Amino acid sequence: MIGAAPSRVCIDTQVERKSRGPFARLVPDKSAMATARAEYEIHGDLPPRARIDRTWDNGTEASCHQLVDEALGMPAYFADPYSSWQRGTNENRNGRIRRYLPKKTPFDDLTQAELDAIVKETDDTPMKQLEYKTPNEAWDEETSRLQSKTTNPSTSVALTS
Repeated sequence: MIGAAPSRVCIDTQVERKSRGPFARLVPDKSAMATARAEYEIHGDLPPRARIDRTWDNGTEASCHQLVDEALGMPAYFADPYSSWQRGTNENRNGRIRRYLPKKTPFDDLTQAELDAIVKETDDTPMKQLEYKTPNEAWDEETSRLQSKTTNPSTSVALTS
């Protein structure tokens, strides 16, 4: 998400597919290295078994994606040009964040703590796709399921969606 000019500050967002929970980081600019750093921070905090893959737009900010791919063992896929519906969940969650930060809002004075509070509030909204659970509740269930598989290694189920 890009803020209003002359601000160069952007927001990098990713959405976990099963829980529909968004993750967001402030990025000082739209450069590839700054975006790769934000992606690493977002996905580095996830349990290793939850790092399946991620989908990007085709912007120049994704040109360093291989650094994150190799560091986290998490492949990247790219949506086709002008095909935002291929990243529909992410676009939906960006729209929810935009309710708090409308277009043409500069992000210069926004702190990571304020952005985290906005994301947390959107995470506490029940969703029909999650059988009216919140993304936070779905994420908690998923992480407990992943941890139980870690403690019981005889279970060998591929984590795909």
